[in-house]
Amino acid sequence: MYRLVQRRGIIGLFCLLFVASSVVPGWAQKDNRFEVSKNLDIFNSLLKEVEMFYVDSVDVDKTVQRGIEAMLAGLDPYTEYYPEQKTEELSLMTTGEYGGIGSLIRQRNNEGGVMIAEPTEGMPADLAGLKPGDLILAIDTIDVSKATNSRVSELLKGVPNTKMVLTIQRPGEKKPRKFEITRKQITTPQVTYYGVKNDSIGYIYLKAFTIKSAQEVKEAFLDLKKNHNIKSLVLDLRGNGGGVLEGAVQIVGMFVPKGSEVLSTKGKIKQWDRTYRTSTEPLDTVMPLAILINGGTASAAEIVSGSLQDMDRAVLVGQRSFGKGLVQAPRDLPYNGKVKITMSKYYIPSGRCIQQIDYSHRKEDGSVAAIPDSLTSVFYTSKKRPVRDGGGVRPEFEVKEPKVPTMMYYLAADTVLFDFVTDWAQKHKTIAPIEEFTVSDEDFEALKQYAKSKNFTYDRQSEKVLRNLKEVAEFEGYLEEDSTAFKELEAKLTPNLEKDFDRFKDEVKRVMAAEIVKRYYYQRGELQESLKDDLVLEKALEVLGDPDLYRRTLSVPVELEAATKGTE
Repeated sequence: MYRLVQRRGIIGLFCLLFVASSVVPGWAQKDNRFEVSKNLDIFNSLLKEVEMFYVDSVDVDKTVQRGIEAMLAGLDPYTEYYPEQKTEELSLMTTGEYGGIGSLIRQRNNEGGVMIAEPTEGMPADLAGLKPGDLILAIDTIDVSKATNSRVSELLKGVPNTKMVLTIQRPGEKKPRKFEITRKQITTPQVTYYGVKNDSIGYIYLKAFTIKSAQEVKEAFLDLKKNHNIKSLVLDLRGNGGGVLEGAVQIVGMFVPKGSEVLSTKGKIKQWDRTYRTSTEPLDTVMPLAILINGGTASAAEIVSGSLQDMDRAVLVGQRSFGKGLVQAPRDLPYNGKVKITMSKYYIPSGRCIQQIDYSHRKEDGSVAAIPDSLTSVFYTSKKRPVRDGGGVRPEFEVKEPKVPTMMYYLAADTVLFDFVTDWAQKHKTIAPIEEFTVSDEDFEALKQYAKSKNFTYDRQSEKVLRNLKEVAEFEGYLEEDSTAFKELEAKLTPNLEKDFDRFKDEVKRVMAAEIVKRYYYQRGELQESLKDDLVLEKALEVLGDPDLYRRTLSVPVELEAATKGTE
């Protein structure tokens, strides 16, 4: 058994190293292959010695796994190894499909156990009657009352059409409930919500790119165009981390002429370099478009926004995107494992690569840095508007969103708000339509008192910084001279839950509203609620509502136009 496990790890490492070595030409390739062979011999011998003579027993699988992860960590965050038992994760990323009950689950802080967090509308968990907050006690005959999130997820997933019995404890009830649920092939919708704004402006939110994302966008757009007679469109890609590259090409192809170049990829193996062009007839090449982006917009989402910007086909609104200009491809490994490996960089129509972090040049401590703006280069759109490489995609209209207070992160991460809303929803069978729903001051005060009763705490960054400064001052002898300033600051920075709740009342009520609405209208409702008072969306609607502003934004720069006329 040891030899089999050892061989699996060694072969996996060999395949990963061979991918890197097999693409180097000439004499360097031969030398690299020798280095691969030599280092595999060293690793093989080292693993044998450790397994045989280390003072404690060694889990060979985990040891080799750590070795692989450490090796890949020196490359970039996107090159990852998936052993056989985790290849479903890779499949889910590309297809959005899995066999299960269709629900997000969540670990309960330090209390132990896993609960239902968010059943997907129309999926088995939802249809069976499971609710957010239901604590999972057992799956069939397996006790999971103290299990981890990953363990429960593993047991909930399975072959479609197989049955399982779920034992849960619902908050506020004394006796556990049992649910017999049949697993299904779960398809996670990527278009969470679409609708009409300001009577004639379509809105589509796309959360990720899978093999079916483009079809979902197409269906949503055609419905908006045919049944709602929209005159312009907002495509919201905020928080969209990307996914399947081909999906991005297909979406771009809906709005530009057939045969348009969307991107080209360039890697170490020149034979694998490729140019991607739109291959279908477009749906609409003239309708004004606005694309919403932010720091969470990455990869395939940046291909869509960046290429449409380069073609002067859409205006971008929001904040600078993440800056991921790298392309990964899965490669098969022995024993049904896979490696998702960065194979190339992509370049959008202007010729720029928007990769922000330079992983090929690490500092002595192994850290990496973003390419500074001063070292980026200027490229030009089809109408000669200047755009830059190396730092993500920059919007034409930058809208700074208010900073989220630290307390809000902890309120969302803790179960205090979740549990409060669970209890609130049990007492309110229905709520007003999303457009009319608001959180009352009474409900806000009730949450505040509930948080106090549960001893809700949060990590105040200012308090941490002061504590660190105080330690340094004490070490250097300054605290002995005069500690009055520190005492005054400590008094000001002492956590005051009542005060902070009131200070951030509007933010707390917005988070409360989103969590409450989600219990009744699922993810689409949560998104609709979050769009209320959305400054980025408001700016996009303003631009699309002003045809002259939209046209000027995408026009040839005035200076260039004047210079061109002067040479005629």
